[in-house]
Amino acid sequence: MSNVKVYNMKGQAVGELELGPLFELEYNEPLIHQAVVTRLANMRQGTKGTLTRSEVRGGGKKPWRQKGTGNARQGSTRAPQWIKGGVVFAPKSRDYGKKMNIVARRTALFSALSKKVTDNELYVIDDLSVANGKTKEMVEFLKAFNFTKTVLVVINEHESLVKRAARNLEKVDTITAELLNTYDVVKNAVIVIAKNAVDYLNSFYGPDAEEGNE
Repeated sequence: MSNVKVYNMKGQAVGELELGPLFELEYNEPLIHQAVVTRLANMRQGTKGTLTRSEVRGGGKKPWRQKGTGNARQGSTRAPQWIKGGVVFAPKSRDYGKKMNIVARRTALFSALSKKVTDNELYVIDDLSVANGKTKEMVEFLKAFNFTKTVLVVINEHESLVKRAARNLEKVDTITAELLNTYDVVKNAVIVIAKNAVDYLNSFYGPDAEEGNE
């Protein structure tokens, strides 16, 4: 079993925690890549769109007769070469979404987390909370650990003051354990996770969790 140190907000070790089998998965790079690509694809809006010549309003009348004017033949003022005309091969709205089954998503997530544990890039905090939700409280916390790279703070859904305290910090992202995903784990260099968030992940995804929790 993977045992990690548990720290307080001042960077002092206060104990150890057994993370459980979920945090001991082999590193599966192809599956993690698939999860990241799926996440990024599902974040795309795909709402662009312009009109083709058949969709532009107007242009029903032929602008001049076919022969005798000296001008090139024209059938409509809504053809692509005209101002206010349609667009050739116009881009249209589309859904870029991809699907990934529950087991694969879950395996990718904990494979990425297991890699963080192996690389000593996952820190468990005994009581991750701030009193007033002030940014300086979070800055003091980060200084205690000398974090200089990007940090993902995984919190319990009730710890809203932590999210408030970190929202103005450029290199800090916060997310609840319920919404934790592979992309955010891979994107950030360090994972800081509250002890109660670890308990949530084990209870929700662990071997004793009810089937179909995802």
